[in-house]
Amino acid sequence: MTFIDFKKLLLDAELTIPKFTELIKVSEKNIQAYKKKKEVPNTIASIAACFAKMNKDGVDFKILISDLKLEKKEKKGAGFSKKKSSKEKLKK
Repeated sequence: MTFIDFKKLLLDAELTIPKFTELIKVSEKNIQAYKKKKEVPNTIASIAACFAKMNKDGVDFKILISDLKLEKKEKKGAGFSKKKSSKEKLKK
């Protein structure tokens, strides 16, 4: 799906990109990166299409998704060190 078609689906779902990313707990930067690629992955496209259809049919999908209690994933691995808290900085 093209990024433009994705944005149209978000409009049909009455969502902005920031609201969409908060709802599904993904980074807004990740979604914005698809704009440069001009294409959206199948999973993101499918979610947007479902949200648009549910909104059209009067289903409150926002409650359904929030009830899932999704959690934003933290980056792990080399190069993704945790930021030190102010208390840790003071210990040094």
